[in-house]
Amino acid sequence: MQNFAFMVHPMNAGDITKSYKFARYMPERALERVFAMLPSMKVAHITGIRSPYEEAEGWFIACPLTSRMIMSMPQDYVIKKIVQGGRVAEKLGAKIFGLGAFTKVVGDAGISIAQHLNIPVTTGNSYTVATAVEATREAAREMGHDLKEASVVIMGATGAIGRVCAAILAREARNMTLVARNEQKLEELAARILDDTGLAVKITSDSKKALRGGDVVITVTSAVDTVIDPEDIKAGAVICDVARPRDVSKRVAEARKDVLVIEGGVVEVPGDVNFNFNFGFPPGTAYACMAETMILALEKRYVSYTLGRDLTIEQVEEIDRLAKKHGFKLGGFRSFGKAVTRKEIEEIKRRARGTQPDPSLVKQGQSIHHTIR
Repeated sequence: MQNFAFMVHPMNAGDITKSYKFARYMPERALERVFAMLPSMKVAHITGIRSPYEEAEGWFIACPLTSRMIMSMPQDYVIKKIVQGGRVAEKLGAKIFGLGAFTKVVGDAGISIAQHLNIPVTTGNSYTVATAVEATREAAREMGHDLKEASVVIMGATGAIGRVCAAILAREARNMTLVARNEQKLEELAARILDDTGLAVKITSDSKKALRGGDVVITVTSAVDTVIDPEDIKAGAVICDVARPRDVSKRVAEARKDVLVIEGGVVEVPGDVNFNFNFGFPPGTAYACMAETMILALEKRYVSYTLGRDLTIEQVEEIDRLAKKHGFKLGGFRSFGKAVTRKEIEEIKRRARGTQPDPSLVKQGQSIHHTIR
């Protein structure tokens, strides 16, 4: 039996109130401050993971900090909380420690955390890329988009995940736009893609302009709030939202019935897995970053697999092969927590052919500043 641990944290104060009824009566900021004083701790035992080759069990370790606090508090304090959780994992007997959500973007993306622990650490970003690209390809095909002809947009293109997604899809696409805040990093990435693939990509920090022309979009920013609103999207577009918290506003689900938004990185776990913890997914499915930690345990590959921000295509392809070997696969299309059926996709396509974005959705006279990694 192989084993692992994976770190989770509340996205916002609302996640805390779901578990603790008394917290509903506290102001959000006060609630966050109170919970920040708690230690990282074990919150669930994971059982029933079984591949054709091995079995595994694990534990969820909770960091008490919300996304906002992780991004705004002193970095040293946040890292200490994460390391503390890693030491809990060590005491439980875990042989590898996975970082989830915002715990993997702090500082040097896991490198310092690994240096403070006696077990290897992974961020799960390699398998997240693999599943995001696979889901995007499949969703684009279902919506009738040929990646060779479509306008492909990568939001958060200079981040660890966005950069490799762009590099992989640049081997197929002929029209690609990279979006991020830092133009120098964008220029460097564009030059690398040109050298590697021969594709001259467009770059911009204007997310709205890029989205208005995008047929196929992967969005993976480090924004704490949503960055894509209903008025931003082209009719018939496919958007794979890999970010947590989500980049796409829930208003899109209500106002834009002519676009397909899917959640990136949702996979089925082999065996009869019981997470004993509700993170909003159907039974037997998990985030790809969680799955990477499980895959490495099942493979007995106890190494710090994905650390830092320099992911490689080779890493992504290797973890994808290992995932398939052990029986992990895409968990179907999901949008804002709900499964998407083929009938619903056909309805989206029908509406896209006959409608344009409602002009009343456009916010007049407002300037929206997005935070794109």
